[in-house]
Amino acid sequence: MNSFNLENKVVLVTGGGGVLGGSMAEYLLKQGAIVIILHYKKDTVDETVKKMSLISAKVDGFVCNVVDETSLQTVADVIIDKYGKIDILINAAGGNMPGATIGPTQSFFDINMNDFKKVVDLNLFGSIIPSIIFGKEMVKNKKGVIINISSMASERAITRVAGYSASKAAIDNFTKWLSVELALKYGDGLRVNAIAPGFFIGNQNRALLLNEDGSYTDRGNTIIANTPMKRFGDADELHGALHYLCSDASKFVTGITIPVDGGFSAFSGV
Repeated sequence: MNSFNLENKVVLVTGGGGVLGGSMAEYLLKQGAIVIILHYKKDTVDETVKKMSLISAKVDGFVCNVVDETSLQTVADVIIDKYGKIDILINAAGGNMPGATIGPTQSFFDINMNDFKKVVDLNLFGSIIPSIIFGKEMVKNKKGVIINISSMASERAITRVAGYSASKAAIDNFTKWLSVELALKYGDGLRVNAIAPGFFIGNQNRALLLNEDGSYTDRGNTIIANTPMKRFGDADELHGALHYLCSDASKFVTGITIPVDGGFSAFSGV
């Protein structure tokens, strides 16, 4: 049996309408998985499912709010009724807000605490709550994989992004904690790991990293200077780590975070 086989695995991707989540969903579709897009905007769900149906008919999508237990439970019930199981959950929903980011002329004392709390809600509780709701279904089969999305900001102090950094650092700890909890109580068929992307150009950080003419901003140049491979990542470069963690090739691997970062986390700057 091919331990890398993902054929007909039922995979849920929160934030599946985003750049990284969407890229992951497309890749898994190409591997023969049944991919279910979860997003809070109906238009995004509809557009994403329509686009991905050109790749495979094994795509579906539902509107839900990753920080609302009732919303998630309603969707979980529909998915189980339709597909009978949930094999893999990818918690790709996340993001940042201007008020939780310190501007160039601001300091820590200018942070908007409401925005800070919203960022923590989205990045941390937006992974914890889906893990509870969909994880319960995995436990019934004593088999399932949860993959969280960490960040370079979780281990290192990345200036300005205070709220994002705090929430992603918590994701690393939550990944370890839940991996232990599920393995001890429900067996070795349940695994929880994370991927920590390095710096990729997405909709939310584009203006921070690129000027309108496509050249790097000062911040972009600083990141490149501290990335041994001297470039930003492409979304498809997450696919190898994703496939490994989703498949039985990693069936004795749980509680880890894999950096995909061009060497950023290994480099001291010297």
